[in-house]
Amino acid sequence: MPDVTKEQVLEKLKTVRGPDMEGNIVERGLVSDVFISDGKAYFSITVPAERAKELEPMRSAAERVVRDIPGIKAAMVALTADKRAAASGAPAARQPAPSAGAPAPGGHSHAGHSHPPAGQARGKADIPGVGAIIAVASGKGGVGKSTTAVNLALGLKANGLRVGILDADIYGPSMPRLLKISGRPQQIEGRIIRPMENYGIKVMSMGFLVDEEVAMIWRGPMIQSALMQMLREVAWGELDVLVVDMPPGTGDAQLTMAQQVPLAGAVIVSTPQDLALIDARKGLNMFSKVEVPVLGIVENMSYFIAPDTGRRYDIFGHGGARREAEKIGVPFLGEVPLTMDIRETSDAGTPVVVSNPDGEVAKTYREIARKVWEGLQADKVSARAAPSIVFE
Repeated sequence: MPDVTKEQVLEKLKTVRGPDMEGNIVERGLVSDVFISDGKAYFSITVPAERAKELEPMRSAAERVVRDIPGIKAAMVALTADKRAAASGAPAARQPAPSAGAPAPGGHSHAGHSHPPAGQARGKADIPGVGAIIAVASGKGGVGKSTTAVNLALGLKANGLRVGILDADIYGPSMPRLLKISGRPQQIEGRIIRPMENYGIKVMSMGFLVDEEVAMIWRGPMIQSALMQMLREVAWGELDVLVVDMPPGTGDAQLTMAQQVPLAGAVIVSTPQDLALIDARKGLNMFSKVEVPVLGIVENMSYFIAPDTGRRYDIFGHGGARREAEKIGVPFLGEVPLTMDIRETSDAGTPVVVSNPDGEVAKTYREIARKVWEGLQADKVSARAAPSIVFE
């Protein structure tokens, strides 16, 4: 059977009526670019944010008609909110204006705001069974963020917590390799899939759904759609912490997570040199602007110990991340050395926290994990209000 084309998918989607039964979702310009890989179709439908719940049947219909195409095994479809949706012909639902001082929908009084004020109590993360979600981020690539994320997750697990990890790096997913996991997740009921698992932590990654050599050429709505489905349509079970390995930088994935997910906090990874710290500041500023607490900074590749002589070399300088943390008033979580052991175990899919749990590096990661968990408890950041981002 020949591969299904995106033109076939779009043609089928023309049978799905648009909002208010006007036209169809394709002709109204609501469908993002369609990506097809290994018999799975990925796309999103753009609608006004205030109508997302109301238009869920439209999303379900789109998913259903695509799954009926011969050769399509599954469809990942999400509603994404964007101001451009109104311009594309999807009218926004009108809300009656409240009288002065009257409570707005949701129980909050209006004072010129359409969203709850930042910092308002929220309760636990809006993912069933997940206690807290933390992001591991960096301002640039090549600083060892994913290695830090996976060893942080394993450190939390070693400290007695129930842990999962979401690989949010759509363009360069690394968790399958770092955790030595292969195969495809199983669909258990409806749209829900079972996460992969190794070393006692549950894992979800785009790397499990798309072949390693496939180039991911996605725009913002597609990234948002994939992230939300990997987060909300996975049977995570009961977790104390879900660690999210962010892609480097301050783009769509980070904004999506900050806007739509109740992040309890973020961990920033940097190397000691000035150039990396400049990029790390961008990440710090981004989380600050969207009011996600920064749990601390990790200085990765902090120093090098020569294996033959035991002599220490500060290849990238030393202490820059600690000074940056002190300067801006966030915790400094620890220094992770540059060692052959970390590289070799990462490449082999046996992270150092599990392959050499009694070694000094594993102890460093467990100490970082302890500080992160204590930071969550001390500040009660998992109960702070989710920020709302308004794109002008």
